[in-house]
Amino acid sequence: MESSGTTRRQATRQRLYEAAVTLIAEKGFSATTVDEIAERAGVAKGTVYYNFKSKTELFEELLRHGVGLLTASLRAAAEESEERGGTRVEALDTMIRAGLAFIDRYPAFTQLYVAELWRTNRAWQSTLLVVRQEAVAVVEGVLRDAVRSGELSEEIDIPLTAAALVGMVLVAALDWQAFQPERSIDEVHSALSLLLHGRVSGH
Repeated sequence: MESSGTTRRQATRQRLYEAAVTLIAEKGFSATTVDEIAERAGVAKGTVYYNFKSKTELFEELLRHGVGLLTASLRAAAEESEERGGTRVEALDTMIRAGLAFIDRYPAFTQLYVAELWRTNRAWQSTLLVVRQEAVAVVEGVLRDAVRSGELSEEIDIPLTAAALVGMVLVAALDWQAFQPERSIDEVHSALSLLLHGRVSGH
């Protein structure tokens, strides 16, 4: 059982993550100061340094935390589909919806994550690649099971297909939020579901 001190510290870190992600999404990493993060989170500046050695460490942990939440939601979706007795392709479909729901809930984090993926020479680059691979690996596992069970062709390139599915969800969701916000999550999921099932060509 967690002590009240541990729970309080987790709550403080969560507030700092939320403050940092919104500020960095608004202003960029370099322009955001520790003072501003503390003020937005409603804590003293010393509290930031008590929890994180530096702004860089805070951002690195923020990326780890956020992608960890995404990975957990993808894994839970796959397990839930399996418990219902669904096929592996249905599990992938459920994971697409879980990814959209995550992005709908954490849009600022998703924007940051996608932007940081394409930047190089950042202090947190290696951490980002590790956590990205953890998320993609969940999809790879379901694809591998689908090939093994004969649902999908053995010809598919599993690592590339998994990365493509994750990328499709991220970019489509960001496009949805930035340019087509009037659409519902059901509409967006339905469009991506058609792609997954290969029904776009009309055959």
